[in-house]
Amino acid sequence: MKTLQVGDTVPNFTVNNQDGEAISLSDYKGKKLIVFFYPKASTPGCTVEACNLRDNYKVLQEQGYELLGVSADSEKRQTNFRNKYEFPFPLLADEEKVVINAFGVWGEKKFMGKTYDGIHRKTFLLDENGVVERVIDKVKTKDHAAQILD
Repeated sequence: MKTLQVGDTVPNFTVNNQDGEAISLSDYKGKKLIVFFYPKASTPGCTVEACNLRDNYKVLQEQGYELLGVSADSEKRQTNFRNKYEFPFPLLADEEKVVINAFGVWGEKKFMGKTYDGIHRKTFLLDENGVVERVIDKVKTKDHAAQILD
């Protein structure tokens, strides 16, 4: 599977957020969008990353960005994750991997000597027309907003 690169146009998608509301890429037309993919809601690295983005949300918005978090978790897990940490941005419950496959972030991973398929932690910065402007492959979970604003 090919990961989207700078200059690629993201195909439109529609997936439910944590509240069961349908969210489409087209909803963000005319806005800059940060789409961050994380392996699993409420796990340590994902929590640190999402909390860092939450704590810097106003700064990101001042730069004109909207945020979307995406993982293959259920709506219920995303709701619990969002409510526990009070995230001001939607989390997509991409159980069918619609968005995950569109961006090409599902693939082979290695952890403690085991190989398995999962979501690669990546962040994509999109322009107002849904074109990829930047891909962050090596996400620094504790300092992710600074990476984006760099």
